Amino acid sequence: MSLKSLQTTTQEPIILKTVGLPNVNSGPDFFNAQLSIGTQMWAGNVEIHVKSSDWYVHHHETDPAYDNVILHVVWEHNTEVFRKDNTPIPTLELKNYVLAHTVTNYTNLINQKNHWIPCESTILEVDSFTMSHWIERLYLERLETKYKAIEKQLVESKHDWEAVLFWQIAKNFGLKVNGDAFLSIAKSIDFSVIRKLQQDVFQLETLFFGQSGLLETDVQDSYISDLRNHYKFLKNKFSLSNEGVLPVQFFRLRPPNFPTIRLAQLAYLYSQQTNLFSKLMKARSLEKLYAVFEGATSTFWETHYTFEKTSKFTPKKLTKSFINLLIINTIVPIKFAFNKFNRHKTQDDVVSIMQHIPMEHNRIVDKFHSLYAFGKTALDSQALIQLKQNYCSKNKCLQCAIGSALLNRNS
Repeated sequence: MSLKSLQTTTQEPIILKTVGLPNVNSGPDFFNAQLSIGTQMWAGNVEIHVKSSDWYVHHHETDPAYDNVILHVVWEHNTEVFRKDNTPIPTLELKNYVLAHTVTNYTNLINQKNHWIPCESTILEVDSFTMSHWIERLYLERLETKYKAIEKQLVESKHDWEAVLFWQIAKNFGLKVNGDAFLSIAKSIDFSVIRKLQQDVFQLETLFFGQSGLLETDVQDSYISDLRNHYKFLKNKFSLSNEGVLPVQFFRLRPPNFPTIRLAQLAYLYSQQTNLFSKLMKARSLEKLYAVFEGATSTFWETHYTFEKTSKFTPKKLTKSFINLLIINTIVPIKFAFNKFNRHKTQDDVVSIMQHIPMEHNRIVDKFHSLYAFGKTALDSQALIQLKQNYCSKNKCLQCAIGSALLNRNS
């Protein structure tokens, strides 16, 4: 379909200047489009239907919101549509512009109702060049979504990047089970308090365990007693409240992922790394990022997983797989947001880091790899999650480069 040879149903040439803005609410499908029809320039709204008669089926003729429609785009023109002054609304009929094999390909694609993704049986026909470019675009699109959440937190923190980083890291230390609870703990402590106490791991443990409610235990131990007593002091000194903090969960977690261990590791990290945000933003390689997260916990947690029970001596270092998750879900999105906020022209450092982290394994990623020889990096796995959740599951084949390639193949 060529946009240079469009004509109305009355053979007047259409030249599209701008498509306008898509409307996600009620009213015409596109606002503020600009186009010329014949020798006349128009600015207004565009409505889209399968058939022209749908205009009347939907009762647009009685709705003032449609008075400024300058073009009616339809698949099939089966009746004239008129304005209030009885002049016909120009109509673009699409079916004569679309090749027959494209219609056939589209029909075959959307009718694959029993497949995991619509193109499951044909995805192997897509060339590697198209696929690799689309994968990178999908990943950047995923980062754009995460940027919006970070942008909101940046406003909430009054543009304190260190505070936003703390919130994001805390959430991801909690993983899926305790992510929201850890975020609520982090937000219950003004980051200025973290800055003041950051040199002392015991002070940070006191804050985190106290705000989480984990100190409310009957266990008698000198370490726990010290934490309780010091928490009372800090709570009074900094007017702390944990009223809105969500309860942490231990159920169905392996001991290394217990909230006690993750909070102890978080406290140790912040006690060892002052100006953590600056260090992470300057780190442009995966090796330098790994070096930042080499810490473990204080000595008590080397022989405990919970307050209640002693276990054999085991240093609780952050594993490389856990650090990879932190980099994928926290550090790289923050780097992307910081680059974007400061109007950096490229995101090459972000892409490079992700291309050096091994691919994640989950149901979505593994299923895609059974269908096509995708890359094996974290960038690829994140892109595939984006593809499944935002395109395949929503049947957005027409907005997908894979779907577009399959629609246009002549076979």
